[in-house]
Amino acid sequence: MNTLESRGRMGLLVVVAGMFVNWGLEARKWQLLVKPLQYISFPRAYSAVLSGVSFSINTPNRIGEYGGRVLYLRSNRSKLKAIAATMVGSFSQLIVTIIFGLTGLCYYINKFPLVKGNGYFAPHFWEKILFGLLIVICALVILLYFRLQIILAIFEKIPLLRKARIFVQIIVRYSAGDLEHLLLLSAIRYIVFSAQYLILLDTLGVEMIWWQGFLMNAVVYLVMALVPTIAIAELGLRGKVSLYFMGLLSTNSPGIIAATVCIWFINLVLPAILGSVLLLGIKIFKEK
Repeated sequence: MNTLESRGRMGLLVVVAGMFVNWGLEARKWQLLVKPLQYISFPRAYSAVLSGVSFSINTPNRIGEYGGRVLYLRSNRSKLKAIAATMVGSFSQLIVTIIFGLTGLCYYINKFPLVKGNGYFAPHFWEKILFGLLIVICALVILLYFRLQIILAIFEKIPLLRKARIFVQIIVRYSAGDLEHLLLLSAIRYIVFSAQYLILLDTLGVEMIWWQGFLMNAVVYLVMALVPTIAIAELGLRGKVSLYFMGLLSTNSPGIIAATVCIWFINLVLPAILGSVLLLGIKIFKEK
């Protein structure tokens, strides 16, 4: 019993430590992204990222995180440009999520055929349609990511956007090496928060082969990335999606739900609380 409790405490400590690594990698990404605008130290970048989490928790697909991060930059002009820079970082994370998600979806389609066939469509017909569509989207997103000047060209050609082009010009200042570096950091971050979830599942007694769990969890992350949600209200949807896909590997439904709630709290709510505390120290209304 003591060994089991010790293992549980150790697993929880590793997951909490993983939270700091997870957001530390995101902080490093943001530090690199705003470097053309302003040098900021890693601790300040980390504080900005956590503050962004606290801003994002009540916004669709966490778009509010941009507002929280830019509070740590000096000039208003830099703050507006930093929003475009932050979107490049989100772009890199989306590419990684889609690539891993496609791998997981391919495994799901081939490993878990439907018990009942539809009279009009073959088994997994819609999943295969989605798979093909996502491959096209992924190819387009990668092309756009390495050809960010296309976005700037769109801003220059559309009259309504032309005045705002000065704020998106930063996106063409990143070299191919910079973009590849961001993708690498995004991939490492993805592996970290995936490992956190798998460790929690194991700690809570959910038995499965780790690589199968990783692939099915990749499908969960893909679904959550594609469905518009508010972070504070996404727990219910995340629980249902996790229970469906991870439930194909284990019948321990309570363990899956508990792990989903725990990882949501550790990776989102806890950083949001820390970010809120940090926001109190930067005196948002100082100039007013």
